[in-house]
Amino acid sequence: MMQKPPAVILAGGRSSRMGGGDKGLLPFGAGCLLTHVQARLAGQAGRVALNANGDPARFADLGLPVLPDSLPDQPGPLAGVLAALDWAAGLGAASVLTVAGDTPFLPPDLTARLSGVGGLALAASPDDRGVLRDHPTIGLWPTGLRHDLRDWLSAGQRRVRGFTQAHGATRVIWPAGFVDPFYNVNTPAQLDHARSILSRHDLP
Repeated sequence: MMQKPPAVILAGGRSSRMGGGDKGLLPFGAGCLLTHVQARLAGQAGRVALNANGDPARFADLGLPVLPDSLPDQPGPLAGVLAALDWAAGLGAASVLTVAGDTPFLPPDLTARLSGVGGLALAASPDDRGVLRDHPTIGLWPTGLRHDLRDWLSAGQRRVRGFTQAHGATRVIWPAGFVDPFYNVNTPAQLDHARSILSRHDLP
C-alpha cells in the first residue's frame, strides 16, 4: 500500500485582492476555507501542517502545526514550499504534498495521481474556456529539492514556473467537471461563487 506523504497547506500570502487578513479563515460552509482544504486532504496525506506567517495562535482551532516561511521578507509561494520541504525532510519523508489554502474543491485522487508519475509532479486543469492552466503550488515535491530551492531563492529568484521547469516537473492533468478541482479563491466575487458551488452541489 502506498505510504501517504505529509502535506502542507500554503497560506502565507498577503491576500491583497481579498482586502488583506487571513483569507483561509473566511467563513465557508460549516467552517472556513482552510477547514475545507484540510478535509480534502483526509485519507490522502499523512501528517498535515500549515504554512503561514505571523502569530500562529490565530490558527489554533485547526489543530495543525504552523510553519513560517524559511526565509525572511516573504519571497513568494516558493518560500512556503521550502518550509514544507524542510519540515517533511525532518520527518524523514521522501516527498511532500503542497496545496493552496484557497482551493476548497481539491480532488480525492490528488496524492494517488501525483505519486504515480514519480519525481516532481504538479497539477493542471482546464479553465472554463478549456484553456489548460498549471497550478504550480499544488504538487508533490521530492524533499531532495530543498537545497536547490534554497539556493534559488537566496539568489533572488522568485518564479515558481522557472524553478519547476528547471527541475523537470511533470504536469498531471485533471479533467474539467462541474467545478474546477483547483478553483482558487482570490477575490470576494470568487468566494461568493465558491459558496454557490458548495450549496448547489451539496459538496462535503
